[in-house]
Amino acid sequence: MGTSSAYGGPGGGTPLVPSWLGSEGAPAAPDSTSVGDPVAPPLVPSAPPNRPAIPAPADASRFTSARGNFTRFAHSGGSDRASLGRAVSGYVSTSSGGARQAAQRMGASRGAGARLLGFLTDAQARGAREALRSLNLEELAGRPIAEVFVGLADYICPSAGTVDEGIAREAFIETIIELTTLGVTDLDALTPDQMQTVFELYATHAIEARLCNDIGTKLITVPTDAQAALRVQGQLRDFIRNGVSDALTAARAETPTLTQDRVNSFVDSVYERAFGILQALGNAEADQ
Repeated sequence: MGTSSAYGGPGGGTPLVPSWLGSEGAPAAPDSTSVGDPVAPPLVPSAPPNRPAIPAPADASRFTSARGNFTRFAHSGGSDRASLGRAVSGYVSTSSGGARQAAQRMGASRGAGARLLGFLTDAQARGAREALRSLNLEELAGRPIAEVFVGLADYICPSAGTVDEGIAREAFIETIIELTTLGVTDLDALTPDQMQTVFELYATHAIEARLCNDIGTKLITVPTDAQAALRVQGQLRDFIRNGVSDALTAARAETPTLTQDRVNSFVDSVYERAFGILQALGNAEADQ
């Protein structure tokens, strides 16, 4: 799905092998001394460094139930909404450990979302040219929004060296593609509602990519035809976008005037609310 290659998903347990656990070697033996030489005082070992505790590995089976339900949803070609609900709800509650922890798993996507929303806020406050000038990208002023966003890619998503960073970048690319179909083309004329739409699209694509990398690896391979695969993907995306939209609406009601110093906390609250809403929506689908 999207622009990235398939990923097998995490296995659940993540063994940690801190580099400081390696052998530090025994102290060298002192040189032999002749009779009558002064005896060197014994070496007093230094106090061991204060090391952080090694966290216990996560339950290796925590993704199993969510993956099974997601596979059943994909097998159904999108008709088994109860399995979709159980998959998403189980992913948030069991696989991730709750909405707050699920949001924390969106590390790179939260950072990218904050940079995107911060740029849009700055563009509305000072104008697109000044916002771009602050990033040394003034040459993009006046260009269509898709071209501006392509030029902003390395600022919004600085790297794609890890799965987490790749998810953030993929979500941004998918957002650029979708904007052109929604009539959002002029950065200078961007309204507050359109700004919400841009961020809503980004957060939706980011959560979708995170979930598919974790439990939805069979989303495309299981359906028997391309139309079924598109239907499954479309239903998942709509399901996630509904949760993100509700979360964003609630966050905007609490913070009607968004300033640069509130962007990070605003984005964090949207992701956490979104996962909480998705868990509730999933439970509701599973009970029908």
